[in-house]
This record gives sequence, C-alpha cells and structure tokens, in this order.
Amino acid sequence: MRESIFNLKPYSFTSLLLAFLLLAACGSTMKAKAQGNNKTAPAVAATPSDAVRQFYKALSEKRFRDALMATALRPAIENLSASEFEELRPDFERMAVDADKVQLTGEQISGDRASVFVKLVSDMPSDPPIEVQLRRSSGNWILIFNDEVEKAVKRDGNKYFFKLRIEAHEQDAQSMLVNIAQKELLYSMQHNGAYADLQTLVKERLLPDDVLSSQSTGYNFRVTLSADKKSYTAGAEPAVYGRTGLQSFYMDPKGIKKADTGGKPYMPK
Repeated sequence: MRESIFNLKPYSFTSLLLAFLLLAACGSTMKAKAQGNNKTAPAVAATPSDAVRQFYKALSEKRFRDALMATALRPAIENLSASEFEELRPDFERMAVDADKVQLTGEQISGDRASVFVKLVSDMPSDPPIEVQLRRSSGNWILIFNDEVEKAVKRDGNKYFFKLRIEAHEQDAQSMLVNIAQKELLYSMQHNGAYADLQTLVKERLLPDDVLSSQSTGYNFRVTLSADKKSYTAGAEPAVYGRTGLQSFYMDPKGIKKADTGGKPYMPK
C-alpha cells in the first residue's frame, strides 16, 4: 500500500511528512531563513483541483510553508520559528519527492466538501488514485486530513510535527532492532554461531548503511558482542533527546525493552 500524507495516523510521520508529512537543507542559510519566515499565503484557489495543483506546485518548488498553510495543518506551521522550520526541513524535503509528477484524474464536489483524485507518474497502471479531501473555508478550498490528525494539530499546534517525528523515529528504531536480530541470526547460521557488529552486517549488505548514522533514523544504534562473539546485546538511543526521540531501547535474547532514560543508554537490571 502506498503511503500518502492524506491518510496519516495521528502520529505516524511517512517515514512526513512527514513520509508524516511528516527535509535535506537546500539553498543558502540566508535564503532558507527568509523562506522559513515567509507567511505569505498561496493564491486563492477557485476550485478544489486548483487548490491541489497549487499544493503540489508549492511542494515541488520547496515552498513548504506556502504548501502547508493551504491545508488543515496550518496551526502546526504558522507559528514555527525560523529555526524550528529549518530543523524540520529534511522531513519536508522527503515529503516533496515526486511532487512535480502528479496527475489529477477527477474531482467531486458536495457542498463545502470535495475530493480530488491524484496519481503519480511513477504509479503502476493498476494503482488506484489517491483521494485528496478538501473543505471550503472562508471562500477558499483547503486540503484536509482525517479527524484524528486535525484534533492532534489543534491540540499540539507548532509542537505537532516534532511529536510526530519522535513517534515515527521510535517506531522505526524498534523495527530496526527487530531487523538487526533477524540479520544476526542469519549471519550466525553462516558463521558457525558467531554474531557480527553493525559495521560487518552493513558490509555484508544485511543491513542498510543508515543504521550507522542518526541522520535519517534519529537514533544511534549499537551492538555489543561477547568475547567469543557467541552472544550479543543491542540498543538504540535518540540522537537528540526530546527532538528525535524520547525512548531508549535495549535488546537481548528475551526481546526488546524500552524506557525514557533522558537519552542515556537503557540497561535494564
């Protein structure tokens, strides 16, 4: 199933904007700060299809504030400081992938609600279009999300994206530890019961190389081998406590445990 920013759970960033909805920084620092402070709203959209075209056009041009201000996510974006906006930029950049390769395949309007159907050029012919829902607000069409997302946005305001990112990183960290356990088992079956460190698992192409960096994962992962390499433990801590994650993780043969340790390694007794 394809992920879309329009069918997000309350705290599931795509892996953006987040893939929540849920950015690699682009342009000079001066240019980036100017864009971060830009609160100019996009042009008024006469039809739902116009609103969707303007949204994807703004994404493709990396005018992220303009794009999100034309959606129900506005409360989460309009009061972000320039530094907060720049901190989220890598996530917004990922959201913008293929934004210039969309095709609008239809539109349905019912009173103050509407749906516009979108397909990516890269979609398979059999893939159904993504349904983008809209609501008329003050005479303009805005892109909307499910009720849970909108409630979370209203509740959390400019903290929404950061909470979303933390939740996504924590889920990804736990999934990565499961992956590490599976690949350690595979490696040991091929090496007379011996386990490997992370660098070796990456070198053997059993794990993605981003496990060695927190840049995309938000977490620092580690594997500790016994002296004879016949056993191991693993763990993961947020790269920046309170920003990229809250929970620290510990894994041994009994499973995965987690706790908020203030960003320090979790070593259960």
